[in-house]
Amino acid sequence: MNTFLALSKKEINQMTKEYKVVWLPIVFILLGLTQPIMMHFLPAILQSMGGIEGIMIDPTLAKPEGQEVLASTLNSQFDQLGIIILAIATMGIIQGEKANGMMAFIFTRPVSISSYLNSKILSHYVLAVLCIALGYAMSFGYTSYLFTSVPITHALIALVFYCIWLLFVITLVTMMSTFFNSSPFIALISIAVLFICRLCAGLHPFLDVLNPASNSLYATTILVTGDVETWYYVTIVVTLLLVLLMMIIMHHFIAKKKF
Repeated sequence: MNTFLALSKKEINQMTKEYKVVWLPIVFILLGLTQPIMMHFLPAILQSMGGIEGIMIDPTLAKPEGQEVLASTLNSQFDQLGIIILAIATMGIIQGEKANGMMAFIFTRPVSISSYLNSKILSHYVLAVLCIALGYAMSFGYTSYLFTSVPITHALIALVFYCIWLLFVITLVTMMSTFFNSSPFIALISIAVLFICRLCAGLHPFLDVLNPASNSLYATTILVTGDVETWYYVTIVVTLLLVLLMMIIMHHFIAKKKF
C-alpha cells in the first residue's frame, strides 16, 4: 500500500508539472458549456444568416427538452472531442517512462507491477472523472437555466454509467501505451478503437451487452427516458471484466519484457 501511495503521489506531481490538472478541467468545462449555449442560440444565428439558401427556420419548432440537451453534451462533446483529448493527454502514461528509462529505474526498487499499473490508471482515471464531472455540472446548470430542468437523480445515474465507460477508455489507452513506443501511434490506435466501439453501440442488443461504449449510450438513454434496464448492469460487469483482462495482459507483458 505504501508503494502504491508513493507511486500515486509521483503521478499527481507529474500531472501537476505538465499542467494537466489545469488545462484538462478547463477544456471539459468549455466542452460542457458549448452544447447548451450553442443549441440555445443556434436558431437566432441561423435566422441572422437568412441569405444562405436552403436554411429554413420553423418558428413553431419547439425548443428541445433539457434532458435532450444534456444527453447531447455526452454524445456530441464528451464522446467525440472529449475522447480525443483524453487519449492525447494519456498517450504517454507509460510510453514516456519507457523512453526515458524511468520505468526500468522504478523496477530496480521493490515495486510490484500491480502497484505500478494501479497507480497509473487510478490517478489518471480520477483526474478524468473530475474533469468530466466539472464539465457535466456546468452543462447541467446552463441546460436547466436555458431550457428545462433535468431531474438530478437521472443526471447522477447517467454520470455513473458514463464514468464506467471512462474507466475502459483510460485503461485501453494505458494498455496501448504499454505495448507501443510511438506516442502518435498510441493516440491514433486508441482513438480508432474507441470510436469503433462507440459507433457499434446501439446496433444490436446482444452486442450492446458486450460493448463497453454501450455504457455511454445507456447514460444518454437514462437522461432522456429515466429508465434503467436490467441488462445495463450486465454491461457494467462485462466492462469491468474487460478492464481486469487488460490489466492482466499489461502485467504479463511488463513481466515478460523484464523492464
